[in-house]
Amino acid sequence: MPKRSSVTSADNDGFFSRVYEVARLIPRGRITSYGAIARYLGTGRSARMVGWAMNSSHTVPGFVPAHRVVNRNGMLTGKHHFGNSSTMQQLLENEGFTVIDDIVLEFRERFWDPSAEL
Repeated sequence: MPKRSSVTSADNDGFFSRVYEVARLIPRGRITSYGAIARYLGTGRSARMVGWAMNSSHTVPGFVPAHRVVNRNGMLTGKHHFGNSSTMQQLLENEGFTVIDDIVLEFRERFWDPSAEL
């Protein structure tokens, strides 16, 4: 019998909605990390849950700029959730980013920290 999660689907829905609200505030041409969003939401150890939310963002109404959320090193770890493996990179390049070997080169310079900027 599969283990039941202590986190209910409703809890996930609420958390995911809060993640999407923050992600929608990321300015065009800026980038953030899963961990930065988690810290802003007061759940600093839930970067992986933020990633799961980003992976599901295409299923919610309204645009969620999930391509602007990467891992703490600027790596496009969620690129396979964009239809094909180059879409995330193309979206970032359309905003002026340089991506080489799945890493955003201007990650530090263009980092958007919701805790500092909201």
